[in-house]
Amino acid sequence: MLNTCPSCGAYHADQIVIPAGPLVICPECRARRPFLYLPLLLVGGASGAGKTAVLDSLLGRVPEVVLLEGDLLWRPEFHQPENNLRDFYETWLRLAKSIHQSGRPVVLFNAGAIPQNVEPCVERRYFSATHYLALVCEEELLAERLRARPSWRDSGDAAFVEAQQAYNRWLLENAATTEPPIQLLDTSAATVAGAAREVAAWIDARLTVESG
Repeated sequence: MLNTCPSCGAYHADQIVIPAGPLVICPECRARRPFLYLPLLLVGGASGAGKTAVLDSLLGRVPEVVLLEGDLLWRPEFHQPENNLRDFYETWLRLAKSIHQSGRPVVLFNAGAIPQNVEPCVERRYFSATHYLALVCEEELLAERLRARPSWRDSGDAAFVEAQQAYNRWLLENAATTEPPIQLLDTSAATVAGAAREVAAWIDARLTVESG
């Protein structure tokens, strides 16, 4: 939508963004057009920390935003850890900015939704702000949750469990130092309903900050 100029037809992911408009400017013909410049909210965390359960609990309860599961767009060719899954997150940001033009911010739930993966993207420029929340929990509890999943999900494999524990540990140790920082929500002692209320409150607070 925004990447194709209606005046000259040129396609650019790197349109020039003027926040004060807000406007996008075509790098080819300099044509200007308004767009909705909204914040993007991202909820991450290791597998087993509670993202999917919270998302399912929130569906239909926060109509002011669009809640989306990151795995909806996942394809094997996106597995490019050497460049922080850049193509995957560029694709998600392109979709999110298009949804934003209908007037509602996106809240994306995805394990790797952290600043290192999102902020370098070309498409990041189309969002007024990015806000990050990560769900974390105690390591042994994380392992228990993963091992309790149905066998077809292959979540109980020792290597997978160890990798998720390591990621959970990384979030606990580094969330405060990323740019922007990641807010943490510990789900160890929380019910799904309780964690969902906390996430809903976080969403509301971030939207209130942006609207103020």
